[in-house]
Formats: sequence, C-alpha cells, structure tokens
Amino acid sequence: MGNIVNKKSGYAQKEYGRKVKRYCQTLRLKDDSELIRQYVAAHSQSEAWPEIREGIRKIGILEMEIYICENHLFMVVETPLDFDWEESMKQLAQLPRQAEWEAYTAMFQDCDPQASSAEKWKQMERIFYLYE
Repeated sequence: MGNIVNKKSGYAQKEYGRKVKRYCQTLRLKDDSELIRQYVAAHSQSEAWPEIREGIRKIGILEMEIYICENHLFMVVETPLDFDWEESMKQLAQLPRQAEWEAYTAMFQDCDPQASSAEKWKQMERIFYLYE
C-alpha cells in the first residue's frame, strides 16, 4: 500500500500564493487487511467517486490528503483563512452522493456507521511546531 518512492523522498507541498488554514483529523479503520485494501482502492484516482471530489472542492477545500499507517488514518485539509469548518461540513453533507459515500465507507471504518463524516473524523490538536 502506498508509494514507496514517496516514503523516501517525501510529498510535494502545494503552494497557493496566499495564507491557508490546515486541519488535521484522524479515524481508525476496522483491523482487517482486506477491508483496508478495499478502502485504499476506493480512494484511488481511478476508483474515487467524482461527485465526492467535486463536493469537497465546491465547499471551498483547497487540498485534502489522507495518509495511512496500518488501520490508522490521518487527514490533512487545507482551506482559505475565512473557511468555516462547521458550516462547510453541513453543506458537504447535503451534496449529491455524499450520504451514499458515507454509508459505503462506513463498512470499513471503526466507528458508528450512522455518523456523519464530521462526526467520524476526529479533529487533532497540534502540540508541536517548528515554524519560528
């Protein structure tokens, strides 16, 4: 799973020409190698649902990345500074196929299958940075 080259060389960072906010979230998948393989495949360029990608962009998210280690997921979301997380997640939940996507991905996730995306993914708190 994953691209070995990137594990050695790192991942390119997108530049927007303006300041952005970053949100980091975590979610645990069921500890089942076949389900994890299917979950990774569902998020691949070839299998990801175009309506889901379009919806993410439509609500104002600039970039979204998901990383995996065993059955633990880590998501990085970059947005404009004026992005309102709670309002945007409400909008996302109403977009075409979003509820269907949430129901589909719930079978892989170790959380309440009826939970919304905003409820499944837990916001992480930054405890360290090296910017200054």
